[in-house]
Amino acid sequence: MTTTPYLSRRHLLLAAAATPLASALPFSARADAPMMGASLAPYRRFKLGAFEVTTLLAGTRTVPEPHKIFGLNASDEEFAAASKANFIPTDAAQFFFTPTLINTGSEVILFDTGLSPAGTIAAIEAAGYTADQIDRVVITHMHGDHIGGIYEGAPTFANASYSTGEVEMDHWDMSGNDGFEAKIRPIQDQFDLMKEGSAVASGITAMEAFGHTPGHLAFHVESEGERLILGADFANHYVYSLAHPDWEVLYDTDKSMAAQTRRNMLDMMATDRVPFIGYHMPFPALGYVAARDGGFDYVPASYQTMIEG
Repeated sequence: MTTTPYLSRRHLLLAAAATPLASALPFSARADAPMMGASLAPYRRFKLGAFEVTTLLAGTRTVPEPHKIFGLNASDEEFAAASKANFIPTDAAQFFFTPTLINTGSEVILFDTGLSPAGTIAAIEAAGYTADQIDRVVITHMHGDHIGGIYEGAPTFANASYSTGEVEMDHWDMSGNDGFEAKIRPIQDQFDLMKEGSAVASGITAMEAFGHTPGHLAFHVESEGERLILGADFANHYVYSLAHPDWEVLYDTDKSMAAQTRRNMLDMMATDRVPFIGYHMPFPALGYVAARDGGFDYVPASYQTMIEG
């Protein structure tokens, strides 16, 4: 019969001291796993009543000198103070481009189309859909980062119908630009035109949110008593646009009107405690609004949409 010799604590400590550290540990370091690089999952899906809502990361990029875009009527010192207070740099901002897909159970509706077909389709497919499953495309306004994925030699969403605001379409039809001519003009006659209160589908209605562009629309979504605002570009940055809604934004066509729209919508969402999806908010772009000191705070969604019941 073989017996195991008794090992005292002193014996074990001496043995450990004589053993190289790497082999003494229950694991060893390995250097053959490559660095993967920073990344974000390209979609987030949650329930809103009977609807499924999916935000799609169609693209993201770093933009230098954000004070040339946000807070045009704020001093350098004010802009720097707002940035520092929120732990973000003054010399760069991260932009996110977030179309939203709503599956009502009977229709799959895509709100805005990103910068290009490739980025938006990649996010749609990552979320488990295909471009051919999109029944309707809704354009909130016709800036290039919202219409870029709708058409490129042929319609991107072959089975979809199209909707946008009447005021928005009339403006760009008259003024035009390269983006409109390339992306919207070829399919212009296929659009249904909306105004305040127009229904995209049961429970999804248009809201005038003019100022960013002449006919910019947001959308109120409600299912089984649960509410959500698709805000598009009424606010373009989670700090500069919310904490300082009166700060002017380079891309707002009518800066005074845009600021008033911002205040009105933020006040409504803070008062009603209704969440919103902002096209340029930090992905996954879903959050809440809290009133504070004449401005507002952005409160990113955490697990609220995960709780059932």
